Parts: sequence; C-alpha cells; structure tokens
Amino acid sequence: MGNEVARVKRECARTGGSQIEWRPVMTYRNAFPLLALAMVSGCVVTDATDPVGPNATAAIRDAPAPASSVSFPRSGALHVTKNCLEYTGLAGGFCSITSSDLDQIEVGSKVIYAVIRGATELDSDVILDLPGPGNNTAFGHCHLVFATGVGLCTFSGGTGKFTHFEANAVVSRIGLPAERNWAWDGTYSFSPQD
Repeated sequence: MGNEVARVKRECARTGGSQIEWRPVMTYRNAFPLLALAMVSGCVVTDATDPVGPNATAAIRDAPAPASSVSFPRSGALHVTKNCLEYTGLAGGFCSITSSDLDQIEVGSKVIYAVIRGATELDSDVILDLPGPGNNTAFGHCHLVFATGVGLCTFSGGTGKFTHFEANAVVSRIGLPAERNWAWDGTYSFSPQD
C-alpha cells in the first residue's frame, strides 16, 4: 500500500521549566542514502554504476600534480662550489657560486660578506644574493679557519625563494689554494612556518 503513513516515534523533551513537550522525531530512511549517493557521484545525472570511460581515466592520469609537490623538494643534501678570486677580504667582498645541486641557488649567485676578514679566520654574516630580477636572498653566517681550510656556513631564512630556508654546510677548500675554490657540503630544508 503506497499511501500508508509511517508511524512516527515520539520522544519526551524538557523545555525550560518542568513542562514536558511531546514532539515527533522523524527518520529519513530514503532521503539520507539518496543524498549520500548524490554527494559521492558529484551530482552527475548519469547512472552511478556506469564504468569510468577511457576519457575520464586519461584525464585523471594526465592531470598535473598539485603545485606544492612539483615546485621543488622541501629538503635534501646540499652541494655547492664557489670561487673567491674576486673576494677582497673587505666588507662587501664576495665569492661567486660556480655550481649547485639546488635549483634555488643559481650559478652566478654571490656570497657577500658583511665584515673584514681577520688575519687567521673569517667570521662573518653573509648574504646569498641571486642574479637577475627579484628579491631572492638568503641570510646566513660563515666561519672559516684559514690554517685548516675548513669551516661552517649556516643559513636561516631569507626573502623570495629563500623564505623559510635553512641550511648547514661544511666549508672546505678544493683544488690549489691559489685557485681559491671552495665547496659547501651539507643539508638544506624549506620549512613553512604556521
């Protein structure tokens, strides 16, 4: 019998004081599954049991990855070389990046030293400044002992590409001292702050 009215369950609820009010509690046995089906199918009018066609499969397979996963790795090993033939030892003196395995650190970038080098060591804040337009700089500190030819550079933050950039690298001389080539070997990460 299609026109039967289903029984409605009633419950007791307190309203304010000590008065009791009786009201119906409805159960929607058919509405909820239909609503769920519409949500899952994306409100498409076609039959939900149809197999996915080849065009839909290709569209899913060929869809570009989300921007956050394709922009660049968030952490890893860092290997950079620099040449310091143009470094004067004065504040504002610089070395030039000659190779880098991190795309954000471009060849031709300059490592600019903030203070005059000492007689036996360099202990200076540095700015890693990229060539070309834009405000892409990383801020760090380098300490190098000349007698051993070994040191440490650390970077923490910056602007543009280097926002939330962190790096720690051991500095070592490569080649002959007169060539003034140096390597940075360490790790880096880009960690967005909440």
